[in-house]
Amino acid sequence: MLQLAKQPLSSEREPDDIGSMPLLATIAALLRRQYPVITVLFGASIALGFLYLLTTPPSFTAQAMLVIDSRKVQLFEQSTVLSDYSVDSTTVETQVEILKSEGIGLSVIKDLHLTQDPEFVARSGGLFGQLFDVVFDAFGNEDPHTEFELTRRALTSLERRLTVRRVGLSYAIQISFQSLNPDRAAEVANAVADAYIADQLEAKYQAARRASTWLQQRIEELRMQASAAERAVVEFKASNDIVDTGGKLMNEQQLTEVNSQLILAHAATAEARARLERIQDIMKQDVPDASVADALKNEVIVRLRNQYLDLAAREANWSALYGKNHLAAVNLRNQMTKLRHSIADELGQIAESYKSDYEIAQTREQSLRDSLAGVVSLSKVTSQAQLGLRDLESNAQTYRSLHDNFLQRYMEAVQQQSFLITEARLISPATRPLRKSSPLGLIVLSLSALGGLVTSFGIAMLREWTDNVFRTSGQIESLLHNPCIALLPAVKMQTARKIDDKLSAAPPESGLSLHYAGAPLLHCVIEQPLSGFAEQIRSIKVAADLKSASKSNRVLGLTSAVPNEGKSTVAANLAQLIAHAGMRVMLVDADLRNPSLSRYLARGATAGLLDVLAGKVEIDAITYVDQATKMCFLPSGAPSRLLHTNEVLASEDMRKLIESLRSRFDYVVVDLPPLAPVVDVRTTSHFVDSYVFIIEWGRTKIQTVQNALGTATGIADQLLGFVLNKVDLGRVNRYAGYQDGYYSRRYYARYGYVE
Repeated sequence: MLQLAKQPLSSEREPDDIGSMPLLATIAALLRRQYPVITVLFGASIALGFLYLLTTPPSFTAQAMLVIDSRKVQLFEQSTVLSDYSVDSTTVETQVEILKSEGIGLSVIKDLHLTQDPEFVARSGGLFGQLFDVVFDAFGNEDPHTEFELTRRALTSLERRLTVRRVGLSYAIQISFQSLNPDRAAEVANAVADAYIADQLEAKYQAARRASTWLQQRIEELRMQASAAERAVVEFKASNDIVDTGGKLMNEQQLTEVNSQLILAHAATAEARARLERIQDIMKQDVPDASVADALKNEVIVRLRNQYLDLAAREANWSALYGKNHLAAVNLRNQMTKLRHSIADELGQIAESYKSDYEIAQTREQSLRDSLAGVVSLSKVTSQAQLGLRDLESNAQTYRSLHDNFLQRYMEAVQQQSFLITEARLISPATRPLRKSSPLGLIVLSLSALGGLVTSFGIAMLREWTDNVFRTSGQIESLLHNPCIALLPAVKMQTARKIDDKLSAAPPESGLSLHYAGAPLLHCVIEQPLSGFAEQIRSIKVAADLKSASKSNRVLGLTSAVPNEGKSTVAANLAQLIAHAGMRVMLVDADLRNPSLSRYLARGATAGLLDVLAGKVEIDAITYVDQATKMCFLPSGAPSRLLHTNEVLASEDMRKLIESLRSRFDYVVVDLPPLAPVVDVRTTSHFVDSYVFIIEWGRTKIQTVQNALGTATGIADQLLGFVLNKVDLGRVNRYAGYQDGYYSRRYYARYGYVE
């Protein structure tokens, strides 16, 4: 039973599946099959490249270089002189877009009078440019007439030829312009840079002017607000008896001064009390020691103490020599007593002086305490007024600061308005280019060649993928799992015309003789016995002979998937070939829906197969005979619109008729209807020994044949093989290589082989 393959992609068209083929073999197969398309498209692409080079005028590109400085110098601002200001990438990209803006372009057009330059307002040059203009004219684009239209066309041309780009990650911007005139290219590139710098200066001037106007109005408002706030402070102080002394209120200053004086007075009181207490401790001694005497810093006490010590030393000596009761010792002790009284009196005077100082210090401290209490009391009374005063002073100070700040900004704006600078500067002006920038012959031809290769291979591969038809015998065997027993070449029109002329010139036969005039293809195997067509018809007979084990009669049914694939032509030529070999052959036209053989071979026949099956006529009475080969032909009968032709072919009478023919003839060749549109063929398996399936080369879809055979399992089981009909021998070798008739055409042409 025939195992039908799944609908393949075009890559499955041959036994050497492209998916399993080596890459080089796959490419070679593609080139072999599609080389005409690849050659034509590649040649056309190269020709277009040459045509473009010949018709396109040369263009020249001039380049200017701008830089966006990251260091600004503000001559009128002390804090910004030689200060760094970083420029980020976004800023540079923004400047690039400004350079490409319409405003810059219009400025360049106006400065250089580009509306009067034919290069910018006239039609494009070169063949391709003219074709481009023709296409635009077809959509209603006409030549500009007004100044506005000329400006817009010049602007469009300028924008198309202008290229502005950032150089890497730097702050440099490259301005390129392409023109047919090298001097004009440099002129426009420099004009774009100049227009951009002028635009930046104008933008800064307008911004500074608007800022100065607004700042002037704002300064006047702030001045009035500051004056009003300061008047409110003065009025509040006057109404609340607040006196400001050097930035401080009077009561605050008094409080600070009294507090400072109180601290000093308290310290002085403590010091006086300490001196008094010390002198009182000294007075308890008879004679103060040396450290105390030195501490008091009193010359009288020091002198008296020295005299006392001298007398004490003399009294000790005298007492030691003469005794304590000696008059001299007694006198010395009396003098010492007087000196002690004198020291005591002097200390008493000092103590009184210290006491007086202590009392004065206490009195002063108390007075300051009373004054501090009064000031504190007054501060508590005026604290609420001071809070209100601070609010008013804060408002006045705020307005004054704003006024001063805006005044400073106004002065800066006025300075910038009178002396403007821009961050951009031209570092490399455009010069006249010496060589053309386009078209570059090598690049154009390389791109043409590459484009031709890509396009041609792409279209070739597309044709491969969409070529879902039968091309080779190997493809049939791979997809349909049955042999391809013949590849019938398409008979050339010149050959068919010669055969037809020969048949028309022959005298007509009388009686039931076959007439081939008007249908030369039906008699081709006899008229061209050494042709490739006849050779492939022989291969069908050989396949039929090899399939059967005996040499008994054979019934061969010929069918196809769809009409007009040449099954009737193959059936007629096969029957004639077998009959020409000396065998008895009956050709039966069983295509009851479209009996093409009966129309061409038995013109005017009024009876046929249908009449025999109905018992109206004997078969010998309506059998036509070919006088050259003695082949017999049974037409289908008069055309009629039978509703159930399948029932006729499936009937017992049809089987008996074929059995009768089998016994009388060596071969019975039956021309059957196509398999896909009608079901008649499916009912013939009870009397047909083998089926020959005709497929038109390069036309019949793979899926059509698969679907037709998939629904007719009886036909598939008795299939002798497939025949590729109408094969283009000039193209088939590209699909099958050294197969399918290559050797026959190459080596046997000398022996009379013709197509």
